[in-house]
Amino acid sequence: MKQAYGDILERENKKMRVIRKLKYGNKADLAFDSLNYILMFGVLVIVLYPLIYVVSASFSDPYKVSSGEMWLLPKGFTLEGYKRLFNYSEIWLSYLNTIYYTVVGTAFNLAVTLPCAYSLSRKDFQGKGLIMLIIVITMFFSGGLIPSYINIKNLKLLNTRLIIIIGGATSAYNIIVSRTFFSTTIPIELQEASKIDGCSNWKLFLKIVLPLSKPLIAVMALFFGVGHWNSYFGPMIYLRDRKLFPLQLILREILIQSKVSAEMVAVDSDMALAVEELARISEMIKYTSIIVATVPMLVLYVFLQKYFVKGVMIGAIKG
Repeated sequence: MKQAYGDILERENKKMRVIRKLKYGNKADLAFDSLNYILMFGVLVIVLYPLIYVVSASFSDPYKVSSGEMWLLPKGFTLEGYKRLFNYSEIWLSYLNTIYYTVVGTAFNLAVTLPCAYSLSRKDFQGKGLIMLIIVITMFFSGGLIPSYINIKNLKLLNTRLIIIIGGATSAYNIIVSRTFFSTTIPIELQEASKIDGCSNWKLFLKIVLPLSKPLIAVMALFFGVGHWNSYFGPMIYLRDRKLFPLQLILREILIQSKVSAEMVAVDSDMALAVEELARISEMIKYTSIIVATVPMLVLYVFLQKYFVKGVMIGAIKG
């Protein structure tokens, strides 16, 4: 009897130890979690500090920034940089151009990428292996900048809005990610049932596949949209008319060349004071322009970050 009671007590003790271990974890788990929290906090500081610094610098006296007096919070609070930046007429025009390129370009990218990826995901599509091979090759080799420029020049697309929109119609990586989503999410039985009911391929794609692919559409729209918003190299090569310049190209002139247009500073004193004032305003404009360029994407990311996570998961499996 005592033996049986002892066995029952031992089993109960084992159960309690298991429950405590599952609930609180052992020392190794606690140490592992603590290390993870420390590392994540370090990464957070590394990522967050530059953002806070740039925001604070945009509201600070440029002399206090250059002297190192301002290192976290604003010093000598001022809105002069934003006032001068927004009084610069080319900023607003380039902002409108960027919005146009982003919206229209992203819509065109989706119209090209999604049908292409869906076709390549169909098992009954003949020759899809060869086409995928050609697409993958473009990820490693290209024709080069000079042949591309000559080709675009011969097509009469230089210095036009059209080249910015169709110049990067799609990307091999996004096609692969979209094809993987379609092949793993849209069951073949659904396609077969639709075909039996007399549904055409286009109707199947538009009425059935696309409504079931809203996460993918959101992910691709974000990927292409961010690419258009941050693009400056293509416009720098193919555009000459300043009225067509996107925001990033105007801000590049301010950031890289460190000079400001004459309409942004009033020169009514001797040359030395004018040069000093120009340098002060240029330093201030650098930080305000960074904020102006990044805030829209940061705000968009706050509301749509779950789709970025979904995009990472979609791209993690390539069948």
